[in-house]
Amino acid sequence: MDRLRVCVERAARRSGYGEEDALSASAEVLSAPVMQTGPHAMLLIEPDAFYTHMFSLLGLMSHGRQWHITYSVSTSAFKESAKKGPGWLRVGGETLNVFGLPRKRLIGSSIGCLNGPYRYAFSNSRHEVAPNASAARLLAELPAAGFPSGAEAIKMGNQALWHGKLAAPAKLLQLDDFDMADLIADHLDDRKSWLSAHFFDGVMAALSILEETDRLNAGPWAGWVRRTTDLFWGLEKNRVVPLHLEGGALKSLRSPSFEVKLTSKRLAAALRERAILPGMFMTYLVVSTLPGVRALGGCRQTVYLPLMRYLASIGVRLSGAAGLLAALERDKLPGVWGHRVLKPADTDPFQEIEAAGGISPLLSTYANLTLEQASGDLASFTTDPIWAEMSAHIDDGTIKRISSEWLWSGP
Repeated sequence: MDRLRVCVERAARRSGYGEEDALSASAEVLSAPVMQTGPHAMLLIEPDAFYTHMFSLLGLMSHGRQWHITYSVSTSAFKESAKKGPGWLRVGGETLNVFGLPRKRLIGSSIGCLNGPYRYAFSNSRHEVAPNASAARLLAELPAAGFPSGAEAIKMGNQALWHGKLAAPAKLLQLDDFDMADLIADHLDDRKSWLSAHFFDGVMAALSILEETDRLNAGPWAGWVRRTTDLFWGLEKNRVVPLHLEGGALKSLRSPSFEVKLTSKRLAAALRERAILPGMFMTYLVVSTLPGVRALGGCRQTVYLPLMRYLASIGVRLSGAAGLLAALERDKLPGVWGHRVLKPADTDPFQEIEAAGGISPLLSTYANLTLEQASGDLASFTTDPIWAEMSAHIDDGTIKRISSEWLWSGP
C-alpha cells in the first residue's frame, strides 16, 4: 500500500496537481481503498465511460469523498469493433473519428504507443473537422496541443473536460499502464518487496501461475482469465504485442531479437525504458490484490478478479510467505460491479450534460432514481454468453461455492 501511495502522489503531480493535492489523494486511497477500473482509456463522455463515472460520482458524493481515482487500460486498440473504441465518439448524431486517423492507424495501432503527435479532430467520413455544432463545442473544450500517444491525449482531454464542461464535485486522478509500469518497477527495485524477492528471480512462481492459467482455460473457468500475453506486453512503435516466456526470458514472435530476462533487475529496467508494459494480472496484483484495494469494474471482473487472487495465492504459497498469504486470506472484499450499471440515456452524454445545465443537476436526477430504474435491463450482463456458460457449470456441479478457485471471491 505504501508503494501505491507513492504511485498516486507521483501521478497527481504529473497531472498538474500541487503537493497538497497529491498528499490528499494518497491519503484518501489509504482511508478509502477503492479505485474505478471499469472503462478502458476513453474520453469521459463516451457513453460506456460516462455513465460508469456518473455511478462512481454518486457513491463518492454520498460518502463525502474528494477524489475520483481511476485506472484505465491503455494497451487496447483505437478500434474495438465497427466505429467503436477509443478512436471513435458519437457526437451530435454522428459517429466521428476522434483524432482524424486513417483507417490503417485505427485498425493496427494501440492507443498507448508513443507514435504521436495526436490532436483532436472529430472528423467525419468526408474528413470535415467538427462537422456539427455539438462537435464544435466539444472540440473547443479540449486541448489543441499534440500528444505523444492517444492514451495521453485522452487523459489530458479528460482532465480538461473534468475542470471545464463537467465541473464535477470531486477531483479526478487518472492512472494508466505507464503508472502501473513504474509502480511494478518500484517493487522490483526494492529487494524487500515480495514481488522482487520471490516472484521473478528463479522463475518458479511466475511459471506456475502461467501453467495454472492454462489449466483454468482447459476447464469450466475457460475464458475468464485468458493467457493473451505472459505477464507483460511488448511495446512497439505502433502496437502492443504479446510476449511468451521461454527459457527464463520474455520473447516476441514478431521480433526475434527481442528478449527480456525474467529477473527483477531486467524487468524493472525494461518497464522504465517503456520496452514492456504490464499485463492485466500484473496490474491487478500491485494495484488491488497486494495493497487490498477494492476494484470497481465490470460484471466480468466479479469473476476474473477472484480468479486472479487465486493465481496470486499460488505464487505466494510457493514463496513460503506465510504472513502475506494470511493477509490475503483476511482480505474479503476484492471488488464491486460498477461498470455498465447505469443505463445510458437516448441522447449522447455531451448533449445530456448541456440539456441538464451541467453535471451537478444531472447527478441529482440520477440520485433520485432507484437502482432498478437507473440500471435498466443490464444487457451487457444478460446477453453475455460467458455468464450463460457459468450458469450451466453451476447447474451441473462443475463449479461450486467451495471450489478452490472460488475461495478468493470474498464472503
